[in-house]
Amino acid sequence: MSETPTRIALITGASRGIGEASARLMAANGRHVVLAARGVEALEAIANDIETAGGKASVYKCDITDHQGLADLVEKVADDHGRLDILVNNAGITRDNLLLRMTDEEFDEGISCNLRAAFVTCRAAIRQMMRGKFGRIVNVSSVSGVIGNPGQANYAAAKSGLIGFTKTIAKEMASKKITANVVAPGFVETAMTNDLPQRVKDFATQVTPVGRFGKPEELAAAIDFLTSDAAAYITGQVLCVDGGMSM
Repeated sequence: MSETPTRIALITGASRGIGEASARLMAANGRHVVLAARGVEALEAIANDIETAGGKASVYKCDITDHQGLADLVEKVADDHGRLDILVNNAGITRDNLLLRMTDEEFDEGISCNLRAAFVTCRAAIRQMMRGKFGRIVNVSSVSGVIGNPGQANYAAAKSGLIGFTKTIAKEMASKKITANVVAPGFVETAMTNDLPQRVKDFATQVTPVGRFGKPEELAAAIDFLTSDAAAYITGQVLCVDGGMSM
């Protein structure tokens, strides 16, 4: 009986926050993690930690504003490692503004980086996964894409679109042993939320039933499970890891 090969997992936005925590946990659980982000220096430090702890990691530079570059990245990862088994689309941006003040450029940038970029990577990754007859896709959405959020019309539209997009992938790819799911974080302790004004942090805590921000490691646990062999019967689902905000 042949052994299950080490899964190759590409994680975008892996230089900090949820992406970094996911990479560390997935590596600890036996995956070869491919860390992708703009900040190569940060990625190399994380990869060094992972390898020092006995895990496997590789570093690739990527920019989610460069869609052709993203497609090329997926192809290169598959070529370099012989296949691609797991894709975690975690990288994203915010360009917050009230709707009446939001420019066309701000709206388009939010859609391009948070939705179209995932379309590009998923399309390229699925081709590789079909060859290996195995695939796990997790697209990181947001509670904003589930319930909306003032000042985030572009972000909420993209993250909501990501949910419908992922459910469609799940239906198209189920017979190919490829699953696709969404993890929707609420307010999480990351560099992005650390820069929020204190009044916003206080409000976020008040509207979160558990009364606190989430930790990147709590999101990583959900992503790690959904990308595991044990999650083969779970596809097309939205897992809100948001302290109860969306209930």
